[in-house]
Amino acid sequence: MAEGLDSMGFENPTPIQQQAIPIILANKDIIGCAQTGTGKTAAYLLPVINKIIQQRSNAINTLVIAPTRELAIQIDEALQGFGYFANVSSIAVYGGTGGTSFEQERKALMQGADIIIATPGRLISHLNLGYVKIDKLQHLILDEADRMLDMGFSDDLNKIISFLPKQRQTILFSATMPSKIRELANRILNNPEHINISLSKPAAGVLQGAYIVYDTQKTGLLKSLLKDKNLASIIVFSSTKDKVKELEKEFLKMRYNVAAIHSDLDQNQRNDVLRSFKSRRLQTLIATDILSRGIDIDSIGLVVNYDVPSDGEDYIHRVGRTARAESTGVALTFVNPQDQRKFKKIEELIGSEINKIPLPPELGEGPAYEPEKQMEKKPFRRNDDKNRPRGRRPDGPRKA
Repeated sequence: MAEGLDSMGFENPTPIQQQAIPIILANKDIIGCAQTGTGKTAAYLLPVINKIIQQRSNAINTLVIAPTRELAIQIDEALQGFGYFANVSSIAVYGGTGGTSFEQERKALMQGADIIIATPGRLISHLNLGYVKIDKLQHLILDEADRMLDMGFSDDLNKIISFLPKQRQTILFSATMPSKIRELANRILNNPEHINISLSKPAAGVLQGAYIVYDTQKTGLLKSLLKDKNLASIIVFSSTKDKVKELEKEFLKMRYNVAAIHSDLDQNQRNDVLRSFKSRRLQTLIATDILSRGIDIDSIGLVVNYDVPSDGEDYIHRVGRTARAESTGVALTFVNPQDQRKFKKIEELIGSEINKIPLPPELGEGPAYEPEKQMEKKPFRRNDDKNRPRGRRPDGPRKA
């Protein structure tokens, strides 16, 4: 395994690795909370691989559950690097890949790969068919647990856990620790050790800034920022796939080296885009939040939030794409008048005010930053609600 670490350029452990690895080797349950980009994947894979080497068996030893296909692939790629010289077998199990992949997954699960990396829905599809021999499992690892609950996987996790032996080591890693994560941990972990590193704050190497803009100024500002940039890798996040597609078309017309990734692409298309981005053949990636926790690339110089993320935790994960592993980077956010209150809450969450940068003169003046003057919108209510007829719609039942 040492040869694998050398080949991947590992020299010094990160703080999360220093603290987590001895606990995992001691077979204790653990809750590890650290920001994106601090080396959590290696923190749990390395000690587990070490234990597998010493306890050879033909059964499934470890189950890693991840919220997205992108993260499952990323973990599997890291595992292949760490375990290349250790002869540890693994398979990534995730949806969106068709029947051929499902059959390959079925065979691997029946034969008993050492480590299974899976998304919840796809794993349940296999478990329900009865051939997954998981009764001798020794390690359950939940990666990005907060994201899994945000995506509505709570019931799926409970069902998966019902298939597992009660005597196991459970390792939970999360970038944030809201109350629902603590409730989950209390149910499935046994007297866990706790590690908290820079909770709910972007990495120290991220230089953050914000532009206060009208929506009509956003695209012009993005063009200004990307013009003549010599950075190897840039990611632009937008909140909707329609806006991502629109931005991709706009910049392709201008012959920018860009591509988009969103939920309308199948897995092979996503993989092609990510490979181009990782190999530096593609400079700029425009994406929805599907990518905010599913990519592990060093030296991303610039992250642009074209829209303010829906909450502070999403902001932390977006800007966490840069300044990974103690490197440095820049994260810029475009804040329109409607999102000023939301952005103020992000500043409160991370415990610091983000620098407001003046707009380029050619874009004109932007709005004032006055989040305290924004009023919460009241829900719309029709005056004649009490007179509205109840029951079936006049034109028949609603079709799904």
